[in-house]
Amino acid sequence: MLKFSEIRIGDYLIADNDGDKKSGEVTNLNGDEKQVCVDTGQEFWYETYQLSGIPVNDEALSRFKFHKEPNGNGQVKYSKGAFRMVVPGEGDFSKMELWYRDEHRHIYNPIDVHILQNHFYEMTKVHLNEDSFD
Repeated sequence: MLKFSEIRIGDYLIADNDGDKKSGEVTNLNGDEKQVCVDTGQEFWYETYQLSGIPVNDEALSRFKFHKEPNGNGQVKYSKGAFRMVVPGEGDFSKMELWYRDEHRHIYNPIDVHILQNHFYEMTKVHLNEDSFD
């Protein structure tokens, strides 16, 4: 179950509507009822127990238009604009280093896309979505 406090408008999550799981974008939040409106083709309100995160992986980063660049030391660097992320190896998202300009963050456990989106926004002041910076 996700923490309501970690969810932001624009985050991508998986919504479970009676066993029908679809990914979608958060479009609204109801802080009083702790409900989240997710657009999965249609907008519906969900309780946090009906939501789950999307793991950060190569497919998710490609969806967000990150450029992938293997380093000579086995590490893999992903970039979007001036934002950079390095993982220990191909397909290994167990830890990562994030940086944007002079700010660096070290993540020591796997995270979901909405958490990466929150880090991206806090560091760049731009929402991480499927738009390309090219």
